[in-house]
Amino acid sequence: MTYSIEFRPAVLKRLKRFPKRDLVRIKKKIEELGQNLPDPNTTKMKGNNSFHKIRTGDYRIIYEIHDDRVVILIVKIGHRKDVYKGL
Repeated sequence: MTYSIEFRPAVLKRLKRFPKRDLVRIKKKIEELGQNLPDPNTTKMKGNNSFHKIRTGDYRIIYEIHDDRVVILIVKIGHRKDVYKGL
């Protein structure tokens, strides 16, 4: 099943600040995510939340899966050292 990808407005704003080389890799990973969703049991973040994470180099993509609408909502993208702050 193919999921459509949606972004929070803050994520779209932040994407403009990434270096071009990293941006290409992040976009490719997001496209793969929509086509072939990894096992939710392995990507689920710890704690009482609905977030999942996926790795792309030194960056992490935090997302939510909405099965009822067949949508993946990208919540946050950032460097691994500070992406988890404020979640």
